[in-house]
Amino acid sequence: MDDSVAPRRTESFGRTATAGVLSKPGLELRIGSNIFRSTNGVVEIHGKEQLVIEVKPDRGLLLATLDLYNERGIRLAHLRRNVLTLNDNERFTIDDPLGQRLSSVDTPSILVTDLQSGHLVFEARMASEHRVDIACGKLYSHKGMLVEITPHYCRIGSGTALFGNIVEARGGPAILG
Repeated sequence: MDDSVAPRRTESFGRTATAGVLSKPGLELRIGSNIFRSTNGVVEIHGKEQLVIEVKPDRGLLLATLDLYNERGIRLAHLRRNVLTLNDNERFTIDDPLGQRLSSVDTPSILVTDLQSGHLVFEARMASEHRVDIACGKLYSHKGMLVEITPHYCRIGSGTALFGNIVEARGGPAILG
């Protein structure tokens, strides 16, 4: 009954945050004309993780994990580290230079194409060791809302359009919609 409890040491939030997440350089994601600084590589759309970008600059790799949905929110495909592990009716194809030798001017990139419509669904390119540009995209969220990415803007459904925003993610995800 006379158990003593050792006092716990606590640190201020500022010190912990600086020593932990913020001391490591984060990944900058440029989605259309929007800049998301210090992200963890995750893109959330409508509160759900839909895209994860990983950069392995020492091996010249850009990896993406992505869920693709239709306009009703039904999952059609799952891309896991550049490999389509689910691909309804072989509808999507991926092009990446994983097995190809890159020249000194080439940078790792990923292109996902919808063979049914012929549209480019997603394009990402490693701009530097800590920056990935997502300049093009036309895909649906898990809620069935169209997400359009062009070099000038990122539009989520008919209600939200982002253009020219700069967001400090502080080690968290890039949040769209």
